[in-house]
Amino acid sequence: MENLSEKISESELEVMRVLWEAGDALPVTDIRQILRERKGWEATTVKTLIQRLCGKGAIAQEKRKVFYYSPLVSEREYNDWAANDLVRRLFRGSAKELVATLVKSDGLSAADIDELREMFKVEE
Repeated sequence: MENLSEKISESELEVMRVLWEAGDALPVTDIRQILRERKGWEATTVKTLIQRLCGKGAIAQEKRKVFYYSPLVSEREYNDWAANDLVRRLFRGSAKELVATLVKSDGLSAADIDELREMFKVEE
């Protein structure tokens, strides 16, 4: 998972999001249609991104009447990896520094901070 996630580009992530949202394998025509509506992407662009993701082992291809695609990496797995990678790369592994930065830069609302406090309450 570690090396795979590093290789998923922002554009490829859009394809992954379509597959995650679907919750089931999608035919290539559906993926193309969704990304044409959302991003204005041509079929060739989507085809290239799908091929890259297949090559990276991020999605599986299944031949039925047409090709169907499904994610091999869950959204949760990817998000967990991306968050940990962000902390590792930008904050030298310190999640506390990430949170401090968000607080100092007004990246967290008062409601966010209250919610975090509730999450960290320890039963006595």
